[in-house]
Amino acid sequence: MKAVALTQYLPISHPASLFDTTLDRPVATGRDLLIAIKAISVNPVDTKVRAPKSHIESTPRVLGWDAAGVVEAVGPEVTRFRPGDQVYYAGDITRPGTNSEFHLVDERIVGTMPTTLEYEQAAALPLTAIAAWEAMFDRLHVPTPPRALPRKSILIVGGAGGVGSVAVQLASKVAGLTVIATASRPESIAWVRQLGAHHVIDHFGDMPAQLKSAGFSNVDYVLILNDTDRHFPAAAEVVAPQGTICTIVENKEALDVSLLKSKSAGFAWEFMFTRSMYQTADMAEQGNLLNEIARLVDTGILRTTSNEVFSPINAANLRAAHARIEAGHVIGKLVLKDF
Repeated sequence: MKAVALTQYLPISHPASLFDTTLDRPVATGRDLLIAIKAISVNPVDTKVRAPKSHIESTPRVLGWDAAGVVEAVGPEVTRFRPGDQVYYAGDITRPGTNSEFHLVDERIVGTMPTTLEYEQAAALPLTAIAAWEAMFDRLHVPTPPRALPRKSILIVGGAGGVGSVAVQLASKVAGLTVIATASRPESIAWVRQLGAHHVIDHFGDMPAQLKSAGFSNVDYVLILNDTDRHFPAAAEVVAPQGTICTIVENKEALDVSLLKSKSAGFAWEFMFTRSMYQTADMAEQGNLLNEIARLVDTGILRTTSNEVFSPINAANLRAAHARIEAGHVIGKLVLKDF
């Protein structure tokens, strides 16, 4: 089968950083599905895993953790899907990735694809939808309707990125929160407003001062989707007493969580690979979650965050997509389709 892989961890400008290759087609066993990949999307995790380091792989390593496709075959223990089903999912970071013609994935972390979307539109959603949903409802414990009044508020730092583009929609259209999203360019400001943000501030500026100017002395929830080190102090300042902060971005320096003590405020991490990495008892909740996202898409509540599509799926296009992600100015999601 065709695949895009690496053996060395090189700068993305190097032609060998990602290369086209041919690998053996895998065989489904146990609870695995064999998926014929139709479209994939690229996330910051892809670039972080591929980042330069001295390690050399003895066999080609395939990256990629987002896909939409068709079930080609099933393992003997599979109960949720059958060949021919259209599916979408984010995969498991401990296993080979989705940048290949065929891919194995545990059925428990797979959802039925939205019927109203094309493969490339669906492939934009899984990883970011899981991360946004888990952050919102499992880590921040945002209540879902019917909910108690008064209406609560959330600050989403990095609202125009992949996870932010889903989080803004979930917060405004599903949870019924007042959403303050951060964006710094005219095009990203327009994007988050289209997705449902009620207010927009600039994360490169003084966020507490901007919130006060917008009429907010504090916010009930803060979701940090870029540069935790830089934004944590501001988040600690603006989070309400008994509020909660969640981040998906690893920190480089120690975070002063003592800033939250007097407010009895909470702090949580979200890592969407936790369930598959540790084979948690509730691992199937990711598949259920993706089915709910599909329902929300098909009923017109949520929209795809696909914003640019490359074709075909090959090393040159994946290198271009990685370079765009590393530059840090992507709005929504970059998607690749067709081998």
